[in-house]
Amino acid sequence: MGKNLVLVVGSYDDVTSAAEDYDDLRSGQDSGGYEVVGAVVLVRGKDGKVQVHEHGDKSVGHGAAWGAGAGVVVGLFAPPLLAATAIGAGIGAVLGKIKKSNDEKKFGVDVDEYLAPGTSAVVAVVDDKWADKVEKALTRSEKRISKAIDSDDYEKLRKALEQSADDVVEQINS
Repeated sequence: MGKNLVLVVGSYDDVTSAAEDYDDLRSGQDSGGYEVVGAVVLVRGKDGKVQVHEHGDKSVGHGAAWGAGAGVVVGLFAPPLLAATAIGAGIGAVLGKIKKSNDEKKFGVDVDEYLAPGTSAVVAVVDDKWADKVEKALTRSEKRISKAIDSDDYEKLRKALEQSADDVVEQINS
């Protein structure tokens, strides 16, 4: 792949604003302003449980597409979150490897800062040349952050998710 990828995160106090920014992000991409590799809306309940929403995205639940899209974004944002979702079971080992290699680089972002209980976040993975535009597109967010991603990690995670995606679909459909 060889791209320089960036994780762009916007934090929101309410899910409506997050969903609206997510839709703006998608339509901005559709109008040719930039390209988004993957994006999700994360909603964290007051109880600390996190739900992943892919607003307006038909790929949810369709095997590899879903696993490689939402899963990679969540995993790059916060490895522990991915491990806590249905997908995480099969790829814990990969996350462990990635996390070890990244402890010195501080992998992911501080979930409690950017996705505190009772808040939402839009998380996008983009080519670094689009990072500014994408960050600006998240106009309703309280705070935002951009963070370089190791493209090796991205590839490893993507492959692991594609391999485990079939199991995920079985779990989801069972």
